[in-house]
Amino acid sequence: MLVAAAVCPCPPLLVPEVAAGAAPEMDAARAACTDALGVLAAARPDLLVVVGPAEQSGRGSFPQGTLGSFRGFGVDMAVRLGPTTGHSVSERELPPSLAVGAWLLERTGWADAPIEGLGVGEPLAPERCTEAGRVIGAKAGRVALLVMGDASACRTVKAPGYLDERAAPFDAEVARALGAADVAAVKALDAELAQELKASGRAPWQVLAGAAEGANLTGALLYEDAPYGVGYVVAAWS
Repeated sequence: MLVAAAVCPCPPLLVPEVAAGAAPEMDAARAACTDALGVLAAARPDLLVVVGPAEQSGRGSFPQGTLGSFRGFGVDMAVRLGPTTGHSVSERELPPSLAVGAWLLERTGWADAPIEGLGVGEPLAPERCTEAGRVIGAKAGRVALLVMGDASACRTVKAPGYLDERAAPFDAEVARALGAADVAAVKALDAELAQELKASGRAPWQVLAGAAEGANLTGALLYEDAPYGVGYVVAAWS
């Protein structure tokens, strides 16, 4: 059963070495992510699953110890999804979202439970996302989720998706739903609208909603802003 979740944004800019001179602009988001991961540790889970958007249309799993890097963003820096276990790990690299999650876990010194990674294709239908979440929630007696994903990328004219007047209301509802641990509202997020607004977090958030069914968790919104015209939300469920 799901006992805790942390929702964090997944831009590589969260990593100071990638952000370089712009690093201070993300300090508040990094601090909020640290607080959210503290909620996960306090829950003492038997298993931590890191979920984030990936390019493929379905789902892809990554065992503990899988490597990721930020070389694609101009920084020769590697991360690992938890310590190696002595078993073979995936030859595939972590997708960028899970690499950022692995960086957050390394940064906070996570050593509290075994880790798995799940990359979720951004077009994955809501019902398939929630079903994946139900499977995750049944994997162990006490499951925690680190859910990586961004809200819209259309908040300003300089945003990656330019300005879309639908973006701010969409992001406000995302922040409200995640901050309140409103499972029904997260399930109800419009997949087509999310895709039009380039919101990479929709599918991972709906995986969380599936895992949280029947868990009766409360939420807290720790951060919500759009420093680069992209909506970033940090929330904790416990």
